[in-house]
Amino acid sequence: MCGIVAAVSDRNIVPILVQGLQRLEYRGYDSCGVAVWQGGLKRGRSTARVAELTQELQADGIQGGTGIAHTRWATHGVPAVKNAHPHFSHGPKALASDAARVALVHNGIIENHDELRAQLQAQGYVFDSQTDTEVIVHLIDSVYESQAKGDLLQAVQLAVQQLHGAYAIAVFHKNEPQRVVGARAGSPLILGVGSEQLGAKHENFLASDAMALAGVTDQIVYLEEGDVVDLQVNAYTVYGRTTTEATSAPTTVFAKVERPVRTVQAHSGAADLGPYRHYMQKEIFEQPRAIADTLEGVEAIVPELFDPLSGPAKAAQVFKDIDSVLILACGTSYYSGCAAKYWLESIAKIPTQVEIASEYRYRESVPNPRTLVVTITQSGETADTLAALRHAQSLGMAHTLTICNVATSAMVRECELAYITRAGAEIGVASTKAFSTQLAGLFLLTLALAKTRGLLSATQEAQHLKDLRHLPAALQSVLALEPQLIAWAEEFARKENALFLGRGLHYPIALEGALKLKEITYIHAEAYAAGELKHGPLALVTSDMPVVAVAPNDALIEKLKSNLQEVRARGGVLYVLADGDSRLQASEGVNLIRLPEHYGALSPILHVVPLQLLAYHTACARGTDVDKPRNLAKSVTVE
Repeated sequence: MCGIVAAVSDRNIVPILVQGLQRLEYRGYDSCGVAVWQGGLKRGRSTARVAELTQELQADGIQGGTGIAHTRWATHGVPAVKNAHPHFSHGPKALASDAARVALVHNGIIENHDELRAQLQAQGYVFDSQTDTEVIVHLIDSVYESQAKGDLLQAVQLAVQQLHGAYAIAVFHKNEPQRVVGARAGSPLILGVGSEQLGAKHENFLASDAMALAGVTDQIVYLEEGDVVDLQVNAYTVYGRTTTEATSAPTTVFAKVERPVRTVQAHSGAADLGPYRHYMQKEIFEQPRAIADTLEGVEAIVPELFDPLSGPAKAAQVFKDIDSVLILACGTSYYSGCAAKYWLESIAKIPTQVEIASEYRYRESVPNPRTLVVTITQSGETADTLAALRHAQSLGMAHTLTICNVATSAMVRECELAYITRAGAEIGVASTKAFSTQLAGLFLLTLALAKTRGLLSATQEAQHLKDLRHLPAALQSVLALEPQLIAWAEEFARKENALFLGRGLHYPIALEGALKLKEITYIHAEAYAAGELKHGPLALVTSDMPVVAVAPNDALIEKLKSNLQEVRARGGVLYVLADGDSRLQASEGVNLIRLPEHYGALSPILHVVPLQLLAYHTACARGTDVDKPRNLAKSVTVE
């Protein structure tokens, strides 16, 4: 969600901080800010975009070699300058004229902030914001003076032991102007090591995402859970956190650790729009390439496709040991899991359960140690999905696999097996190419499990591989339907409600289509399994309620035709996505677009694309902020 960039350097780092924030804008935010050491703590904050903040910083002459920056997505407190980060602490019983002592930015949620706030107010600290974050900056100031003996590293190590919840923080103190301390637990934070090759030897960085540092450094250290890092101009030190259970009380110890430095190519070019109006449109049209990249090197269906990126091969044995699958995911990724359930049970004949990750760990479930737990996430840092994974592991389900777009993410590091989709950076909040590449990865998993279980013949394997290789070309043909979908969008733009229908394997695609429409157009949209129409939703159908039907020419097409007649009989207007060989016909009240071909089990990957285009062009017609829809964030790193 929120984004952090921080630096300690021997040059003015404000342009780097601002550039980093701009590259993190895709995560979603409603305020932003920068703080630096400039003979004291100086900051600029805004509820406008980063571009406007940049102008304010330039006008105020803010510059410095040590600084922190942040984009905020509101959780505690409304979007307002007073709630924007960085937050300052002026000390207890401070006067308005007193110089700020500590500056801090924070991602995450502090669950015991009310308790800590009361303690700090009793010490004389005055709170200026409604945020839980301000508790941390005052707590560090208090500990710095009373326990840490004027050492910022020790103050942070002592303060984080009192925090309950999730946090990634970057903090600096006026008394130590060439030092930034960072810490993380439950929220991602990376260390960027100054790169001599890129002219940045005498500086080090912190960020939420390697993309924020693209072009500045490609030397990245992925901080692990509980780490605290001490950044200085020419050095950095990472401290790992361990807690030992004593007879009286747990004891927390921080000790120096070595974390591997990885070379990460986070291309800033991913943020270039090129000829497109919006990132979402660009990413819709990148799907043929994204699918081709995701399937690159797949010459045969073998378990080794899912082996870890480093370490011994495990997948073949794991696939033999399991007897069921549990899929954990949120949002769009959850819908890809719902589609995969149909594949896994029909092709691999393996019982499959799909759970919303944010709900799974809060209910009592029946664990099965022979279950393969599959997580699906674009970023690999989705807080709810990570928490659900850890919960499943705590129940004794050790066999885990992730379908993920980021090879260096926490999810990949914490799962036993992985398949890395290669969608590239996805900037638009509404997921498109990440979804289609997830489906491709999940279909490969289905085939690998089917082959392990003796259910995939050589002939079937060859045909599936042929169909997969043809997907990019088939997607190009579907994208050519854009002008027809623009015409539909002009009608949808005048509506405030819509209904989406699908049957079987395409019901999850209807769900995804409804989600896309509501996310970026703010039109209320619902999706139903078409057979459920007469059990309630039919009451909503009028001429003002457009009904979108995903109608591939599969075994359920005749059933679906009956459902569509039910809509027409009530005066509903239909918008039908049919296959080229379908006998469905356009008529009064029935608008029809034919996809070029029927694609069998892989049909969902083709049928979702027109729904993405429909949502996109409807949003354009309504004038909404397509890439940054209100109230939403790209990377959901808090519960």
